[in-house]
Amino acid sequence: MVEIVRSSDLVLVGFLQSLLENANIPVLVADRHMSALEGMIGVFPRRILVPDDHVAQARRLIVDAGLGAELRHD
Repeated sequence: MVEIVRSSDLVLVGFLQSLLENANIPVLVADRHMSALEGMIGVFPRRILVPDDHVAQARRLIVDAGLGAELRHD
């Protein structure tokens, strides 16, 4: 699994999860429970991970949705 986005924005995370799942790309939203515990102050952002063989397709979809600035580059 490769982390492609990290964000504390719940709306963004939900949108990206739906976008990727609708394209039949498996998605794991990591740290969702830790984020709930910290009280929404943004200390523990949620991470969106996809399988290695879907990274290029997932990144392309996110760029096409106009959210390329949200992608991790490491």
